[in-house]
Amino acid sequence: MAAGKQQRVRVLPPDGGWGWVIVGCCFMVLVCTRAVTRCISIFFVEFQAHFGADYSSTAWIHSLVDSTTMLCAPVGSLVGNRLSCRVAVMLGGVLASCGLLISSFSSSLQLLYFSMGILTGLGFALCYTPAITLVSCYFRRRKALAYGIAMSGSGIGTFVLAPTVQLLIDLYSWRGALLVLSAFVANLCVCGALLRPITVQEEEMEDRGAETCDAELSIKLTKDSEDRTKEPSLLPLPNETPVPQLKQTCCLSSCFLSVKEYHFLLQPDFLGLAVSFIFLASGCSLPFVYLVPYALSTGVSLQNSAFLMSILGVINIVGNITFGWLTDQRCLKTHRLTCYTFSVAMEGLCCLFTPLLTSFPLLVPFAVLYGYFDGAYVALIPVVMSDVVGVGCLSSALGVVFFLHAIPYLVSPPIGGWLVDVTGNYTASFFLSGTALLASALIVSIVTGIRLCRRRLRSRHKPLPLRLSDRPDCLHKEMHSQGVASESQS
Repeated sequence: MAAGKQQRVRVLPPDGGWGWVIVGCCFMVLVCTRAVTRCISIFFVEFQAHFGADYSSTAWIHSLVDSTTMLCAPVGSLVGNRLSCRVAVMLGGVLASCGLLISSFSSSLQLLYFSMGILTGLGFALCYTPAITLVSCYFRRRKALAYGIAMSGSGIGTFVLAPTVQLLIDLYSWRGALLVLSAFVANLCVCGALLRPITVQEEEMEDRGAETCDAELSIKLTKDSEDRTKEPSLLPLPNETPVPQLKQTCCLSSCFLSVKEYHFLLQPDFLGLAVSFIFLASGCSLPFVYLVPYALSTGVSLQNSAFLMSILGVINIVGNITFGWLTDQRCLKTHRLTCYTFSVAMEGLCCLFTPLLTSFPLLVPFAVLYGYFDGAYVALIPVVMSDVVGVGCLSSALGVVFFLHAIPYLVSPPIGGWLVDVTGNYTASFFLSGTALLASALIVSIVTGIRLCRRRLRSRHKPLPLRLSDRPDCLHKEMHSQGVASESQS
């Protein structure tokens, strides 16, 4: 093998070993991408004071970061599939760090829209999907737990970065804080360098019924027997040049590779989940954008408002890990979609009751509940997608899922800011968030019910094994001859 090339071996997921390093790298990628994105709302007050902007204009920065990250998620999947996850994450780290560096020297909101919103968001997109996908390649039995630990990076990052960013703003102004964040985000390049590629065996046969496996096995055996009968006629003569049919087939298969990677788009279950993700993205980002401004409007101090984000972040960690561990247990492993639905619904209810919370002691329970269930559903998204589309299509599926988040992430924060400017309070914004989350939970409930009914119908119509008297005569004769042969040998 040529020097410098990496050999990929098809093995079963190790469920440990270097896989825990991959989990740690994914954890840091979440800290440097999602946690930094959440902490951008802390800069809003500084941006409004420096540029003289209103809520809706300032909210475009956060929405552009989120929407660009999700809109370009298929680009991250494409780079990770074609080159490697290592190349994608390292390239994304360079772009994100440069975007924050340029933002620290910005002289207008329009430049912040480009540098922090588009350039940094594109760098985050190249890192986000490949790092999450690689965890699924290293884990099978403890997949939900591994994802719970990895996805907790956004919560731990929010817990640590929220007060740290506020302290940096107080010490060095918002320009110095962005400069420090630029150096911090450059650690994505280190994380990318540790992402060792691995190619695992597909194990979709385990999740299918026995009858489906038997049917596929019989079809495969039939095709093999047919190929053996046709094999002599396909062999070239000694003095004959072989026809380059295999090469043409390989070229055609490589041309249609992208089409095969996205065949899951025709699955009804995935289409239902895709619609639910649109509503989910419309509601889940608003509390992170407007929690600190809402707390300030109720008379909570600046430090306590930032501390609410820290509480939300640390409880987010608990939701990530506990739900990851619980859904790996045998009693809940087949009900992951139901657990995901419950988490989203509870988030929606929390948002509907937020306008009644007008003091710091009352906002603390909101931060606890919302943070817990946010961590729960975030940890389950890759696991649910893996259960629905399979490990082989997980990278492309996550790219599509995050792509569907793009437009809601782009539109919902400015709409929430516009509602604040029109009504003079945050009630309508939180009502919008809660309604969208409940709608998402309702759609997933319908998908779960359809999957359950389909499973019951499939088990009800499962064919029973044939009795000896019902088997064909040829099988009787064959079994009789085998019995006679065995008796003669004994």
